[in-house]
Amino acid sequence: MATETRDEPEAKDEGKGKNKSPSKRTSPALFVRQIIAELRKVIWPTRRELITYTTVSLVFVLVMVAIVSGVDYGLQKGIYELFG
Repeated sequence: MATETRDEPEAKDEGKGKNKSPSKRTSPALFVRQIIAELRKVIWPTRRELITYTTVSLVFVLVMVAIVSGVDYGLQKGIYELFG
């Protein structure tokens, strides 16, 4: 086979990372504890960073709205001149 080289046996897939029994479910309490544990790992932005990111996002959106509106207005005037 293509995966075998120089008489080395083919690597076995032992199913690491897979559930042992697909029917076993996590209890809601354990699920909530896992969520809280993951949220504690998150590096939350400071107030200053949050304000900066929000301002940059809003300015970007406003610039894109202006560009799309300008192109739309120009195309509209062009079509009216062509067919009007």
